[in-house]
Amino acid sequence: MSYKIGLVGKPSVGKSSFFNAATMNDVPEGAYPFTTIDPSVGEAYVRVECAAPDFEESCTPSVGFCDDGVRFVPAKLVDVAGLIPGAHEGKGLGNQFLTDLNEADVLIHVVDFSGKTDIEGEPTEGHDPRDDIDFLENELDMWYLDILEKGIERYRSGYEGEEKHIEADLAEQMSAFKIKEEELKQVVLGQGLELDPDEWDEADREGLAREIRKRTKPICIAANKMDDPAAAANFEEITSDPEYDHLTFVPASAHAEKALKKAAEAGVVDYRAGDDEFDIVGDVSDEQREGLEQIRDHVERYDGTGVQRALETALFEVMGAIAVFPGSANGSANEKGVFRDCFVLPEGSTTEDFAYHLHSDIGDGLLHGVDCRDGRQIGSGHELSDRDVVEIVTTN
Repeated sequence: MSYKIGLVGKPSVGKSSFFNAATMNDVPEGAYPFTTIDPSVGEAYVRVECAAPDFEESCTPSVGFCDDGVRFVPAKLVDVAGLIPGAHEGKGLGNQFLTDLNEADVLIHVVDFSGKTDIEGEPTEGHDPRDDIDFLENELDMWYLDILEKGIERYRSGYEGEEKHIEADLAEQMSAFKIKEEELKQVVLGQGLELDPDEWDEADREGLAREIRKRTKPICIAANKMDDPAAAANFEEITSDPEYDHLTFVPASAHAEKALKKAAEAGVVDYRAGDDEFDIVGDVSDEQREGLEQIRDHVERYDGTGVQRALETALFEVMGAIAVFPGSANGSANEKGVFRDCFVLPEGSTTEDFAYHLHSDIGDGLLHGVDCRDGRQIGSGHELSDRDVVEIVTTN
């Protein structure tokens, strides 16, 4: 589990329900602020089309599981508490919220699209979900801006006479965001700015902080409570608004996902996480059947409950991650099983990156890789694609 997906949202929007639905953990749920005080960490799963059938094999996963050719690969999900207006100023759980948030590689922002919770998480009617979307981005942007300003101060306080580079000082100050010096230089120039912070005005600094945040804390919006009739109109308006073209939206109902998983565990329904259909296979009361049929309406309308899809959208679409299988060009089986592992790697990962991901010794001794689908030798700098099956040839 090399990636952490951060789950954020104001109180009472169903964030803990989403976490529980994704992980089936028993985190307290409730319609009041700070139900979640400490960050809850759980194991969720993302679906990957298994490579084993392509080789006429049946896989034996070392972690996760495979269900009829669909590989469920573990991903770490972190439920981050304390998002309220002014978090970047230390209000609420403030600094702890930001610290916990920074552990995440990508964010899922759970938003109540029914409009029935206000900006503080209190019950209301007709609240505009845009306000929630905007306020999270603003909190993050102001947090980034504060750290950016400290990087500029670092640059200005350098020794007289020494050669100074703003991208180096910003990279040092913003190292916790995992952004490198060269990438920062590209961001500055991409904003049409000079590599001299004395030439930047307040709007320039705010725009730069926002762009760095977008690159290092990408966001997927889980439009929750879409089983509420009021949510559909909000979803249509917001997703067609050009102001939000930079965001990816997934319609979701955490309540529906959790209900289906519990029903499946009880043998009442035949359901696999993320599927766009389910069958009632057990005895149910008329009231239970009515509730399940309401869930079916949502599932059929939105091609699933949206919980599983939000996880995968965040990791594979918003972040651009890829899944790679270790294999063998001379046969995939070994004494421990077949296609035991599936690793999620960053977009643009190379053969060398994959070797080092497996083990530093394997990376140090890398000779080349082999594309197991066609037996073709691939170099250390070869860029891998999603669902590649690669054998690493190494001296170690």
